[in-house]
Amino acid sequence: MTYETITFDLADRVATLAINRPTRMNALTPRVFAELTAGIDAALEQGARAIVLTGTGGAFCSGADLVGDARDSGAAPMPRDLGESLDSSYNPFVRKVAALDVPFLTAINGPAVGAGLGLALLGDISVMARSAYVLLAFVNIGLVPDAGATWLVAKGAGRTKALEMALLGERVSAEAALAAGLVTRVVDDAQVLAEAQKLAAKLAAGPSVAIGMIRKQVAAALSMDLEQSLAVERANQTRAGHTRDFAEAVRAFGEKRAPVFEGR
Repeated sequence: MTYETITFDLADRVATLAINRPTRMNALTPRVFAELTAGIDAALEQGARAIVLTGTGGAFCSGADLVGDARDSGAAPMPRDLGESLDSSYNPFVRKVAALDVPFLTAINGPAVGAGLGLALLGDISVMARSAYVLLAFVNIGLVPDAGATWLVAKGAGRTKALEMALLGERVSAEAALAAGLVTRVVDDAQVLAEAQKLAAKLAAGPSVAIGMIRKQVAAALSMDLEQSLAVERANQTRAGHTRDFAEAVRAFGEKRAPVFEGR
C-alpha cells in the first residue's frame, strides 16, 4: 500500500508507524486514521510482534486538524457533529489498539496535544523526548477530551491531575508527565525513537502470547474488583501454561540457558 499521511517501516519484527504531516504538526484527519489502521494490519500480516507509533518532524501529534489545508490530500473538512468523527475514526482506532495481541509503544518525539495526547498515552510503554510536552487543549477551544484521553489520564495520573489538566488546559513537561505516571520514560530528544524501538525489539523477542494477555489483563484490572481479576488471571494462566513458549522456558531453565521464544 502507498501511504500519504504516515510512514511504515518493519525491521526485526518491530513495525514503526509515523504520522507524516509535519507541516500540520501531524494533525489528525480521517485519512490518517485509515492509514494507521491499514499500517497496523499490514504489520501484523507481515509478522510484526511489536508496534511503535511516533511522528515525523518536531511534533508527535497536534490533535485534530481543525482547519485543514486545501493543498493536502490528507485533510478533510470537519463535520458539524464532531461525534460523527469519533464514531468513524477516533474511537475505532483506539479500540483497535486496545484489542491488539502485540505490544504497542509510543515514541513521543514532540508535543502531544489534544487527541494527540490520547494517542501518545495509548502506548503500553511510552518514551518521551525531554523537550516534548503533553497538553489537554480541548477546553481552550470549547471542547471536551476525546480519543480516550479522559480515561487514559485519569487512570494514569488520578482524578486530581486529570481535572487539573482538562480544566486548565496547560502544558505538562516531560518530567512532570513522568512524575505524574503518564509516561514510562523520558530520554534525550535524539534517543527517543531508538529507545522505543529497543524496548519494542525486546518485547518482540519475548513470549508474545503471554505479552498480549498481560496488556489486556492489566487494562481489565483497572475496572475490576479483586475476585474478578483473580478469575481473569486464572483463565489467562491456563492458556499461557499450554503455550510452546512456556514449555521452552521450562526446558531452558533446566538447561541453564536463556529461552528462545517463538511467540506461540
